[in-house]
Formats: sequence, structure tokens, C-alpha cells
Amino acid sequence: MSGFADSSAVMPATMHVIDSHTEGEPTRVIIDGWPLPAGDTMALRRQALAENADHLRRAVVCEPRGHAAMVGALLTPPVRSASTAGIIFFNSRTYLGMCGHGLIGVVQTLVHLGRLGEGRWQFDTPAGTVSVDLDDAGEITMENVPARCHELDVELAVPGIGAVRGDVAYGGNWFFLAHSHRAPLELGAAAELTREARAIESALTAQGIRGADGEPIDHIEFSGSPTRSDADARNFVLCSSGDYDRSPCGTGTSATMAVLHARGSLPIGAVWRQESITGGVFSGWLDSGPDGELLPHIRARAFITAEATLVFADDDPFRTGFGE
Repeated sequence: MSGFADSSAVMPATMHVIDSHTEGEPTRVIIDGWPLPAGDTMALRRQALAENADHLRRAVVCEPRGHAAMVGALLTPPVRSASTAGIIFFNSRTYLGMCGHGLIGVVQTLVHLGRLGEGRWQFDTPAGTVSVDLDDAGEITMENVPARCHELDVELAVPGIGAVRGDVAYGGNWFFLAHSHRAPLELGAAAELTREARAIESALTAQGIRGADGEPIDHIEFSGSPTRSDADARNFVLCSSGDYDRSPCGTGTSATMAVLHARGSLPIGAVWRQESITGGVFSGWLDSGPDGELLPHIRARAFITAEATLVFADDDPFRTGFGE
């Protein structure tokens, strides 16, 4: 099944959205105004968006209404009876399997709307069903889809940089975790780090290095020493949008923990605190699933930043946005 449940409403006049940030990384949740994509699974619904309504993605998160760091989240009815809702995540360039900071932003948005309270809640995503726990202190703990280390010590020849070694891992999206980087892990070096990470991403594509089942690796992560005494490491993540993550990246932290566990340096249950290039921190740990799979947990806070109505005037030349 593909297409839209209501194909006559593919370009609404307005959309109601709520913006938040999770440790600095923005999420824009579409509350209403977007026609429901058809499909019996979240993967099919994501495919329907990509094939039939990509102009809506651009209109919501690309300029002039959004920007390269913006992540959108479309709420849909759930596909599992025990779930609260379905979520499709997207950015200024593509669609995501999962998004850790985005899920936490969605949950904070639903709390803001009075739709969620303390307890455990489930959400369906294209990558699988995830759950969150809400406590009375406002912290949100996410249980992500299973993470795994796919391959260690992959050698990569990067034009202009030279030999780069890294690990390939999955945490809801596919990551190349580079062992080294030239630029310092400082916010002032974000442009230089971005260029370096983009060169690695291009080399991965050119040399045919992929994740399982040929999935493209579209997230690059650098890691180093933290600047905070309460963190274990600091990271820089280039997202599939082509921009960097302002948060420590939930799927990236999940992938990192899977690699650390594979190397024997992160036991099940041990807390790993990941600092972002902007100084925010995610607390994470791994549990063992019923079949031995690694279940990452990420704890963080999100904050509402805006509630707005996006307007798409018929005569607006940038009605559907511009950029990718």
C-alpha cells in the first residue's frame, strides 16, 4: 500500500507545529495539518512520504521555515496496539530510521500538550518499536531499538586526509565511528570537523563500505576526551542532513556503546555519559534483551521552544521550501 490516505490534501494551507530542543538539538513535531501517509507499517508510511510528499518535508524543515539542523517528526496512528503513536523522523535531506533526541523531543511535546504523564510509553518507528519512561523530575529515558557492532577497525582511504580507521555500528541509524580526527572537538571548529566528516562519508560511498544488507552509512562520529568532569567522552556527529548534531546524538550514543561493549570496555548496565560538542550530556547504558540483543537506554531532558502555525500561501514562491 502506498500513497496518501487523502491525496486531495497533500499541500495544506497551514500546519500546527511545536518546536523543542534536546540538549541543544531541535525537533519540530507536526501536530496537525499534514495528511496521513498510507501504509500498514511505519517503513511503508516513510516510503509513502518519500515517494509522494517530499515537498512537505522540505516545506517544514528546509528554509525559509526551517534550517539544516532541524529534525521533523510526523505523528501518525500506531501500528501496534500497545503503542501510543507512530513517528516518522526526517531532516533537511532525508528520512531517518530512528532519532534519539527527536523521540525525547516528541515525548516532551506530548507532555506539554497534556497527552502523556509519568509511566512507560511505546512508539512505533521505521526502525522498530521503542519505549520511554517518564519520571516526576522531568527526565526522559528512552529504550532504543537493538544496537550492534557490525565491523571493527575498517580501513578507509580518504582523499585529502589519508588513511582513516573506524568502526561500523548501528544504533537506529548506521554510523562510521572514526578513531581519529584532525580538527579539535570544539564548537569553534565545527565547520572544519564537518568538512572532514563529509570527506569520510563520501569515501565510504565511493569505496562501497556499507552496513548490513547494503544499508548506506550516513552518520559519521568523532570522539575524544570530555571537557566536563561528569562525562566519559565528547563527540561530534555529522548527521544524514549534512549538518552536525548539537546534542550527543541518541542513535550515535547507542552505536558507540555497542562498539565499546564489543571491545570489552562497557559492561551491561554500566553508565556511559556522552558529551556533545555544544556541552550537553546524554546518560546511556546497555541492557541485554531476551535473545541476547543489546538494548541501549538514553536519558536526557528536552525543552519546548515554540508553538506555531506554519503558513503555506498559494502565491508564496518558497511555499515548499528550498535546499535539499
